[in-house]
Amino acid sequence: MERFFTAVATRIAGFAGQPEAFVTALGLILVWAVTGPVFGYSDTWQLVVNTATTIVTFLMVFLIQNSQNRDAAAMQAKLDEIIRASGQARNRFIGIEHLTERELREIRATLERESGDDANEAARRDAVRRLLGRL
Repeated sequence: MERFFTAVATRIAGFAGQPEAFVTALGLILVWAVTGPVFGYSDTWQLVVNTATTIVTFLMVFLIQNSQNRDAAAMQAKLDEIIRASGQARNRFIGIEHLTERELREIRATLERESGDDANEAARRDAVRRLLGRL
């Protein structure tokens, strides 16, 4: 069941991110809008699009979340392998994604403090300003 769901979720999420999916959805909305006068802009006519969009949105939330969860897990596994393989990295960072938000903030603050002095911080800020100036 899990493999089937993953395969279906991957295909649908892949299609939903394509321009063709947007054009298809836009076309359906245009067809619905054009049929408004034919159905006298009735409550049923409005209910059709409201129901359809609600159902699609509801289902897409689960498919997109599944896709993001798998992507995040794969990324964590790759980062953990890089940490494990690097001689200078600290292996205790493997699996920190399971910590609380507060614990992660503390680790991040500690790493930022360890990363250098105020001169390095000024250089980083200057580099960021220059980069943003190019945009």
